[in-house]
Amino acid sequence: LKPSSVFVPPSPFSDFSRTHSLAHITVALFGGLSPHTRICTKLCTGKLGIAMKVAGGIVLFWVIFIIGYVTGYYIHKCK
Repeated sequence: LKPSSVFVPPSPFSDFSRTHSLAHITVALFGGLSPHTRICTKLCTGKLGIAMKVAGGIVLFWVIFIIGYVTGYYIHKCK
């Protein structure tokens, strides 16, 4: 092989490729999405997503607990 005929692809670590790739990924992820989808993506991923799931679980626990308490009160109420 001659050195001039060898194809060397651009490095993913070069400055231009990295900047271009990050810009492309950002546009691909958030550019064409609806506002609803962007909000859901933001609230359901990462550390914020974990915190939202924990908070949702705690709220769901208390809602079910209160419904069960009220239902049990009226079912087992002495006449």
